[in-house]
Amino acid sequence: MHQDIAKILLTEEMIQAKVKELAAQISDKYRGTGRPLHAIVILKGATFFAADLLRRLDIPARVDFMAISSYGTRSSSSGVVRILKDLDHPIEGQDVLVIEDIVDSGRTLNYLLQGLKQRNPASLSLCVLLDKPDRRVVDVHPEFVGFEIPDEFVVGYGLDYAELYRNLPYIGVLKPELYKD
Repeated sequence: MHQDIAKILLTEEMIQAKVKELAAQISDKYRGTGRPLHAIVILKGATFFAADLLRRLDIPARVDFMAISSYGTRSSSSGVVRILKDLDHPIEGQDVLVIEDIVDSGRTLNYLLQGLKQRNPASLSLCVLLDKPDRRVVDVHPEFVGFEIPDEFVVGYGLDYAELYRNLPYIGVLKPELYKD
């Protein structure tokens, strides 16, 4: 698996230091609201990031999950968003934090955030581990961002290609000959 990586973009140590920093920022923002944070983890890519992040929060938090797709079997978004798994609990009146692995074109997250706003949360914020602003076609601005990265195809720490590489402890650039659009 490691032989498929052209270069390591973010080491395990870099990621964990950033997760600790983000958890402190999130805890500071939501501390004292009188409500537990309602974290929505976007499956499958954000699971590793969310698990580490949520364990570092020092505020009460509930966890829920959504699964959305706009990729199918390709390495670039199809632009058609589907909800594969919806929330188990209502978010009306809740402080909601969406936790996602990466924001790329912004299409999928924009669709998701617009849908969640219609459910009347008290507040709605977005936390992403990775941001690729050069690829943005829809205006999405995460409040909490781990790393801004260049336009390269990355895998590891939850991010995949064809459901592989999620379990790498770092984020690496996949060799171009191994994926196709």
